[in-house]
Amino acid sequence: MLMRIWTGFVGSVVEAWAELRIHRTRVLLSLIGVAVAVAALTGIVALGAIAQQSQIETLERQSGRPALLNVSTFNPVTGETPDIVELDTAFQTTMDRYEIAFHSRNAYTSMIIQFPDGVRDVQTQVVDPAFGPMHRVRLSEGEWFTASDADRLAPSVIVNEVMWNLLGSPPLSSHPTITLPGKQPTTAVVTAVTPSAQYEDYPSMFLLTNAWDRIATEELRQQTYPSYEAWVPIELADQLMTLIQRDVSGALGTDWQTDVQRNDYLAYSDEDPLLFIKLLVTGVAVLILLLGALGLVNISLVTVRHRIREIGIRRSFGATAGRVFFAVMMESVVATVVAGIAGVAIAVLVVKNPWVMSFVSQGIDDVPAFPIEAALIGLASATAVGALAGLLPALVAVRVKVIDAIRY
Repeated sequence: MLMRIWTGFVGSVVEAWAELRIHRTRVLLSLIGVAVAVAALTGIVALGAIAQQSQIETLERQSGRPALLNVSTFNPVTGETPDIVELDTAFQTTMDRYEIAFHSRNAYTSMIIQFPDGVRDVQTQVVDPAFGPMHRVRLSEGEWFTASDADRLAPSVIVNEVMWNLLGSPPLSSHPTITLPGKQPTTAVVTAVTPSAQYEDYPSMFLLTNAWDRIATEELRQQTYPSYEAWVPIELADQLMTLIQRDVSGALGTDWQTDVQRNDYLAYSDEDPLLFIKLLVTGVAVLILLLGALGLVNISLVTVRHRIREIGIRRSFGATAGRVFFAVMMESVVATVVAGIAGVAIAVLVVKNPWVMSFVSQGIDDVPAFPIEAALIGLASATAVGALAGLLPALVAVRVKVIDAIRY
């Protein structure tokens, strides 16, 4: 039984391919639209994946990569905060205990820096090396801090473009320096530059916590109280939140209360923040698919009407209604599958074109590869369009009366 079904299927495919070769001019004209529709559909799905990645990275720069935990400790009665050294020790011990590699302190302060045109107040963010990967900090030049930078005698600083321009835009290879105020003036080396937004007109810079601890006075350190962040696997976030809260509070004593909360964009709402992009891409793809199917149905109907006499002769020689129905439908399916393969190939060539990629992937760190699901969606859509477009002509072919068809 299975062999009979398989033989009938193969025979129908071979027969459909032979018919397509006979009517190749008409078929080619009908399939151009399908190939273009599939190419557009596949390309839109692929570009939608790039747009989604861009949106994800933007959200991660704003609120951190999932799951980002924010740890804060205070006295619930007085509202005071614990000693920074004790809290640093408790936090670091907890991170080591649970092998959390990505964690950082994060504090804001300001420093008075001498520029060629005068003195300016520079907003300074004091962080650890893991802060960059946790928040996808973008750099236009240079490299982010590494663990070895914490031991530099001349601290490393990363400045924004506004501050870099105020310094005269010196090449980083020349190791430009600035003087940091503190217990005593300290020379720091500019090692990287972050891009500034259009509205950003003030100088700012990143400085490592270890360097800040060495140059800042005790009074200034206590005024610059840090927040503590940890980047953990999403599936372990709830469990680690409980453990970190327990261990940090236990290390500091019963007078202190520790709160641990997620601070990434996925924690803000149960709804998918990228739902709008997904719905938009899906809507455009379905519209393109429907337009391609409509054009193919029209041409398929015309083709069947020109073959009425041929269908009648086949019926008179014993072809069953089911065989005629399946043969007519398979012609459409086989043709659209071929068109689908061509459309997917066109989409891949267009989307992966270096010029197109340089335009659509601006500002994206992890540019996604051409999504396999886009190609599969394109081929599946082509097959579905072929089946739907061949359904109506196949029904018309089955309803043809043999005697009328022969007289046609």
